[in-house]
Amino acid sequence: MEDPFVYLNGAMTPLSEAKVSVLDRGFIFGDGIYEVIPVYDRKPFRPAQHLARFFRGIEAVNIRNPHSEAEWLTLVDKVVQTAPTEDQLAYLQITRGPAPRTHAFPAQEPKPTVFLMSNPLIPPTLAMLENGVACVTMEDKRWLRCEIKSISLLGNVLAAQNAAAQQANETLQFRDGSLTEGSSSNVWIVKDGTLLGPPVDNLILEGIRYHLIAELCEANGIPFESRRIARNEVFTADEVLLSSAGKEILPVASIDGRTVGNGKPGPIFKKLYASYQIAKRA
Repeated sequence: MEDPFVYLNGAMTPLSEAKVSVLDRGFIFGDGIYEVIPVYDRKPFRPAQHLARFFRGIEAVNIRNPHSEAEWLTLVDKVVQTAPTEDQLAYLQITRGPAPRTHAFPAQEPKPTVFLMSNPLIPPTLAMLENGVACVTMEDKRWLRCEIKSISLLGNVLAAQNAAAQQANETLQFRDGSLTEGSSSNVWIVKDGTLLGPPVDNLILEGIRYHLIAELCEANGIPFESRRIARNEVFTADEVLLSSAGKEILPVASIDGRTVGNGKPGPIFKKLYASYQIAKRA
């Protein structure tokens, strides 16, 4: 198997040779921020929006950002150009760096650890798009700063495993009876022709597709509303959709074994999906 090249602290290196200190605060505490940028035909999709979110997270946890936007984009291009596939998911990560283990920030600021890699972007299968996917639900028990794209992802890992254990594609999470998000995706419902999404606040990660989908709704004449969505509204929706860098836009056929709508991808999904395919190659 080919050993891909990654970027680590100033150098491109084979993945098998990339090493960080066991005292790196990313390893010890999950003290770091990450970003995932979809790449089509070796061209990053909405890179400015992705980097803006990345920078917001870095600032929110007070990590020193060693690079400008242009420098980060140059690093992204380096890993993208060395990867074998045209469509990719570029992964960026920064941690506070190595320091003696103590919960509070080190008195002497360490040098941040910067890591980038790229993997093939594998879109949803034709069967998923034509038939929809199964989802399950659980209570959202994660911390209350979900707007920060932290590498501390244990809550998301457990939600994803909850879905995997039930042979489902995603877990839809609810906090105090209201829809938040999936383990690694934003969640949308359609009712009477209107697309609804949870509000952008600290309870969800502001997906880059969130505003893109709002734009696609406007372009297609689809009413869009951002508000709290009650659990019963999800189960009585005409359509339920997922969105993420890897999933793009994906229809949900069932939730906890209960059929969504008529069990088939609906007209709103089809319009948004078609528009997304055009936008990503523009």
